[in-house]
Amino acid sequence: MITPRAGMFYSNGAYGRTWGVRMVVELAPDPETGEPMLAFKGVAGACRRKTGHCSVAAFQEWARYEVALNENSWQRVGRTDDT
Repeated sequence: MITPRAGMFYSNGAYGRTWGVRMVVELAPDPETGEPMLAFKGVAGACRRKTGHCSVAAFQEWARYEVALNENSWQRVGRTDDT
């Protein structure tokens, strides 16, 4: 399971049209519930140019691994336990 960090990029690891990369913009507790929330910006694939927010748990379900842009392609940075 990934631990999202602000300023980092993550991929859902999907293939084809559903593949995407999101950047975590901000991590903060929800002002009403105190639940950890994050804001993200889509930077590649299906979520490109989209923004949103969700719980950290929901983001962890979506994200499979951290990625970094290497010239013109997104490369996996780390490994998760489920690989």
